Amino acid sequence: MAIYVTKRQRRKPIAEINVVPYIDVMLVLLIIFMITAPMLTQGIQVDLPKVEGNPVVTTNENSEPLVVSVDAEGLFYVAFGDKQDQAVTGKRLRTIVNAILRRNPETQVMVKGDSAASYGQVVTVMALLKEAGAPSVGLITKQPENIDEK
Repeated sequence: MAIYVTKRQRRKPIAEINVVPYIDVMLVLLIIFMITAPMLTQGIQVDLPKVEGNPVVTTNENSEPLVVSVDAEGLFYVAFGDKQDQAVTGKRLRTIVNAILRRNPETQVMVKGDSAASYGQVVTVMALLKEAGAPSVGLITKQPENIDEK
């Protein structure tokens, strides 16, 4: 009996990477980023208060916070140090805050809004403070009297 041995031709391994699935994933991610990118740039950056209010800790013992108030009529008031609250316009508010922050850049800036004041007026004050150079703006709130436990 004769046994015939035939030589098989071995195929060389293909050293190419199939990039088509990666291109599909890249295009999907591109579309997602194109849709979400405009949403990320809108709004004012605010440090939101937590449920439990903690007192503000000042870094400098001699530093008094700058408090900007908004009353129910939408008027702006500035209180700093020993100065009494005085009604100011938006342009005057920027000038005062800019001068205070240039003199002492570590001054904390707080916004105290009346509960009857419109949300738009409080946001306007926060935008004016950002334009004046305030690195961050805090919100002064009142602790609620009755807190329901969950």
